[in-house]
Amino acid sequence: MTDSAPVHGTWEPHPAARWEDGFLSGNGHHGALVFGDPNDERVVVTHHTLVRPNGRDPRPPQLAAALPALQDRLLAGDTTAAESFTDGRPLQWVQPFHPAFQVRLRRPPGETADHRRDVDFATGVVRASCTGWTSRVFVSRADDMIVQQVSGPGLTLDIDLDHRLPGAPTGLGVGHGAVLTPEGALLSLRARYPDSDRACTGVTLLAVTGGTTTLVPPGVHIEGARSVLLLTRVHRHTGELDVVEEGRALRDLLTGYDELLDRHTALHRTAYERVTLDLAADPAERGLPGSELLKRPRSAALLERLFAAGRYHLLSASGLFPPRLTGLWTGDWNTAWSGAFTNDANLNLQTASAAAAALPEVTEAHASLLHRQLPDWRDNARAVFGTRGAVAPAHTDGESGHSYHFSREYPLHLWTAGADWLLKPLVDHDETHGTRDPRTAAALAEVALFYEDFLIRTDQDGRLVVVPSYSPENRPANASWGTLNAAMDLSAARHALRTAAAYHPGPDADRWNALADRLPPHRVNDDGALAEWAWPGLEDSYDHRHLSHLYGVWPLDEITPYDTPDLAAAAHRALELRGAENDSAHGHLHHALIAARLRDGERVAHALGQVLDGDFFHASLMSAHYPNRHVYNADATHTLPAVLIEMLVQSTPDRLVLLPALPADRPSGALRGVRTRFGAELDLTWGPDGGATAALRPSRTVRVELRTSSGAEPLDLVAGEDRVLTVRAW
Repeated sequence: MTDSAPVHGTWEPHPAARWEDGFLSGNGHHGALVFGDPNDERVVVTHHTLVRPNGRDPRPPQLAAALPALQDRLLAGDTTAAESFTDGRPLQWVQPFHPAFQVRLRRPPGETADHRRDVDFATGVVRASCTGWTSRVFVSRADDMIVQQVSGPGLTLDIDLDHRLPGAPTGLGVGHGAVLTPEGALLSLRARYPDSDRACTGVTLLAVTGGTTTLVPPGVHIEGARSVLLLTRVHRHTGELDVVEEGRALRDLLTGYDELLDRHTALHRTAYERVTLDLAADPAERGLPGSELLKRPRSAALLERLFAAGRYHLLSASGLFPPRLTGLWTGDWNTAWSGAFTNDANLNLQTASAAAAALPEVTEAHASLLHRQLPDWRDNARAVFGTRGAVAPAHTDGESGHSYHFSREYPLHLWTAGADWLLKPLVDHDETHGTRDPRTAAALAEVALFYEDFLIRTDQDGRLVVVPSYSPENRPANASWGTLNAAMDLSAARHALRTAAAYHPGPDADRWNALADRLPPHRVNDDGALAEWAWPGLEDSYDHRHLSHLYGVWPLDEITPYDTPDLAAAAHRALELRGAENDSAHGHLHHALIAARLRDGERVAHALGQVLDGDFFHASLMSAHYPNRHVYNADATHTLPAVLIEMLVQSTPDRLVLLPALPADRPSGALRGVRTRFGAELDLTWGPDGGATAALRPSRTVRVELRTSSGAEPLDLVAGEDRVLTVRAW
């Protein structure tokens, strides 16, 4: 496309001064945050399981017996009835995510000329170097450990494991261990949580080449070595961890750095390189450090690098679980909003690109979290609603899927759309790959059973009513938070019932489709906008960061410019009226995703611009929740690739839309390797003349509708036969 290829990494000429600027590596279990300082190198170690006990009561509230009376009051017009529908407990946060410790390597102050640190997205290696010193760090997908090699002539180092990170509780029960081994040394650090039988323990095996190694508790002193290889793991556990056994397990994996890296890159590189974006950027700008590139928010090179960084960080954060609010990383024990998996917006936004951007690893991590917690979802349905089936919580720490994070102003235990919202990415995955995962089928059936038992109240026209109903995290202008017929709840119920029916043909399908048919339509308010609550008299509150009511536009295909043009126009009006409230990154990018589905390229560009102009990105290219890099948060980093894909390519099982929302300031480029939900891999190139070429490689035979600026036409694809299309942008 251009004389030089997009950059698949980023770099800086100085060490990180703040942990937020540290370069990141991860394998979806362990994470590493690397400062790159040759005189005082720090590698902060994290793990998805590290959550601090906080004394919460994880039981869902036992409210089912009082539900009929609440429904009666809401249907009778009592707009504040749901405010007392709790068990009286105060707001409880889920257990907060925290870092384990930092591996610290100090050396005598010396020459640090020609310093450079970089991260290679294709390998996951974070490298730092200066005169006479090199450090390389990656987190192995093959061996599930953090690997670091430090090399240089005559290395003198003091190495220890240091728990002293910002916000670390003063009551931590910290114990260190250090023993010499034939390879070099074995270090350990145990941190027991205050007033708990739980702890986290890290173990680092040192293999030292050359020189001498002596114990200097709590670590070791190395003199005159040529290189040091460090292998690190951390575990959260009860009782005491067998450090000797853990050291033996690391020793069994001990080989050369290059061999360890080869085993890892065979998995990581394959996933990372599936999809690329080229925006014909200036080669000189492509060579800039990330911190300099961020000063050019309209640069094509910046968007290229953020796309690459977003896929890299999303892949690196996904394994045991999908990404948390902070991905897989933090350097501070005081993580905002507990560093939770926040299900009512953030998690799905972060993983929005998984299917199209060819990252099934992310979807499997998402599925792992959901299926592990399905028994807790059943408890939520029984306890709060007295039904069969499953209801998802709005927040989880990864251990419990119970709904216990709620309050008067955030009655999240009343949110019934969560299971459909969270299962939608798994359905997208099945459509993309032409399969039906039996785990997804079983979960969908449970959601349908919930709706069978829950949707029993009707309005005066005999339509079903979702009562109580909740639109995260908003309220009507003239009523309380818990109310009736939130648009998201209606869309989710319809979609869940019809999708479950598609996965379970037969009598169940007939019953579930009939139930979906009885749900009311969306309402258009007096402003011509799709109303957030489809109940007469409820007034919209427009200035809010969430766009839950437009769930039918994105990620669902319930409302489209092609099939439901009148509703699409109302949805567009709702988007026009929506304020940005507190300028959260997830709000802006959620706005962009919906605008792309509605073919509004100018609105996509504006929403992207709010993030790019707002100083949301650290030098690490990890993002913040608010402008001016306030509150470390992965929403923008992980969601941005989905926005860029959606403005270029959209698909359903029976439709392909090319260049639906291309901003005017991106006149040429190439997107390669994206997957469609009808089973084809696609490469798209476009140029300033308005022309575009799409090359499709279908894996199954299918007829779809092709939508371009020229209108609609049928497109017949045959499995194994490549197809090249020439089209024009909208």
